[in-house]
Amino acid sequence: MTPLILRLDTAGTPVTWIPWQDAVCLYSRDMIAWTAGDKEFSFRGGICRRTGSRSVVNVNSIVAVKRSALRKHSKRVIPPLTNRELFLRDAHLCMYCGGQYDESHLTRDHVMPMSRGGRDRWSNVVTSCRHCNTRKGNRSPEQAGMTLLAVPYVPNWAEYLALSNRRILADQMEFLKSQFSGRPMPFHRQ
Repeated sequence: MTPLILRLDTAGTPVTWIPWQDAVCLYSRDMIAWTAGDKEFSFRGGICRRTGSRSVVNVNSIVAVKRSALRKHSKRVIPPLTNRELFLRDAHLCMYCGGQYDESHLTRDHVMPMSRGGRDRWSNVVTSCRHCNTRKGNRSPEQAGMTLLAVPYVPNWAEYLALSNRRILADQMEFLKSQFSGRPMPFHRQ
């Protein structure tokens, strides 16, 4: 199975993951401004009736797409909050007891409970084991006498893309890491 291709804008800002088929279409329409990364994949196409030769398209693992720098996406958009990416952001660690758990034993905890005005956003949620979440209940960590092991933060778009792809290639990860916010990010490939 071919991994996803990292799509960038012409300024080098990560935009999204695309399937190889979309990348082949971009190559065939001459929409690739430049490429990066060590990996290259070859895809065979049809046979030309006139010449009898088979077409081949080589696709890099990281591609910058022409005319895509005008989109205002990644630097201003807050990545969508899902439990999967939250648990990956926090390295499957309970941010109260420090235990590492399987995803099925983890929950999303609102540091400031929603019933007390807290919001469901990256900067107010942490990964918690079921036991700690129940123990904390409808209280702030201070009221519950529980200390947070790390401050919740909003991942930037590059961090989010790294979290959202389970089959990221080493060259893609290196490219994305160069655009991380400088916070230590507990990232573990699965």
